[in-house]
Amino acid sequence: MISLRNINKQFKKNEVLKGIDLDVNKGEVLVIIGPSGSGKTTLLRCINYLERPDKGSITVDGLTVMGKHPSKRDILTLRRKTAMIFQHYNLFNNKTVLENVMEGLIIAKKMPKNEAREISISLLRKVGLSEKFTEYPSQLSGGQQQRAGIARALALNPAVILLDEPTSALDPEMVGEILAIIKQIAADGMTMVIVTHEIDFAREVADRVVFMDDGHIIEQGPPHNIFIRPKKERTKKFLKRLVHEPNTQFKQGGSFL
Repeated sequence: MISLRNINKQFKKNEVLKGIDLDVNKGEVLVIIGPSGSGKTTLLRCINYLERPDKGSITVDGLTVMGKHPSKRDILTLRRKTAMIFQHYNLFNNKTVLENVMEGLIIAKKMPKNEAREISISLLRKVGLSEKFTEYPSQLSGGQQQRAGIARALALNPAVILLDEPTSALDPEMVGEILAIIKQIAADGMTMVIVTHEIDFAREVADRVVFMDDGHIIEQGPPHNIFIRPKKERTKKFLKRLVHEPNTQFKQGGSFL
């Protein structure tokens, strides 16, 4: 579904990604963790060319985009295969919740308004916002805004959903509701790549965890292996400060154990 080969990215003299190779299978939930500055968010943004790699190739759902100078058409096609959910929601403040979800269907997919409205209402109900259609983002809690962002992403029917710290701007009591929705989407077979610094969240939602540091993938594997039996010393050192209890649920084989 996703294949990254030799992805390099540099900002001025700062080399952020250093030859990243990574594959994500169809229907897999891949979670990327690592310290601040490790390159994880830059890698996520390279997948749909919100950041343009300096070198390498990106394949998403059969489309391969090569290197630093892709065609505009390839970038547009790549972005239509992906949807991004941001840390700070990125909703249009001057549009209602329903209008926010409808926008991409009308503008990007040229869908008639009535059809876009029906799809958007169905998705807002799915994420628990059936009573918020006419409200504006400023009238919603952070968790409700993030749920609206998830509905907007789903409306585009992407092959892949990319999530950049989807719970980090939320109050702790709201994290659980977003986790439940992401679990539901995963159960429906959606391919997702999630960047997060919240280890408990990662343990519960991931099929596979990637640990990054200093622009490299240090280690990857099932969540139980990474969080309980990491092989690399750098992974152990990072997790030692963060992981205290080994009895958190782990997602294995499509179910939670």
